[in-house]
Amino acid sequence: MAITGRVWKYGDDVNTDVIFAGKYTYTIKERSEMAKVACEDLDMDFNKNAAAGDIIVGGKNWGCGSSREQAVTCLKERGISVIIAKSFARIYYRNCLNEGLPIIICPDAVDAINMGETIEVDFDRGVITAGGHEFSFPPYPDFVKGLIEDGGLIPHVKKELGLK
Repeated sequence: MAITGRVWKYGDDVNTDVIFAGKYTYTIKERSEMAKVACEDLDMDFNKNAAAGDIIVGGKNWGCGSSREQAVTCLKERGISVIIAKSFARIYYRNCLNEGLPIIICPDAVDAINMGETIEVDFDRGVITAGGHEFSFPPYPDFVKGLIEDGGLIPHVKKELGLK
């Protein structure tokens, strides 16, 4: 699987409170509604202009803060195709896999990628292509590929149990 998309780039320690504001935690329940407020406290341009297929690139510790699952859901529902970062908060990393949102740790690529550029991510080869350069990352094991292809942990388990 390969993805090509426009980059939204951010720095270190982007926390879940700016990805999905706490004021919406108990008031917005619908996934499609969560997408409408994605990153409004981080970047109003993103909130207004991010489109399906776009890619987020972040620094160290992306998704730190609370374990708020909506901070993943809002990006997935917005159509973000992958998040590439230098590192992720552990719970955010797991929440991404549970939601079926691809994530990649690749510090060298993060340093080379610029806001607004179009890059390609080839998951089968484990390569990010940006600015004429290639950056390697470890391809996903088959189990993780299955989670992402099936749309997350719950759809994956339903499929495995023959309930879908």
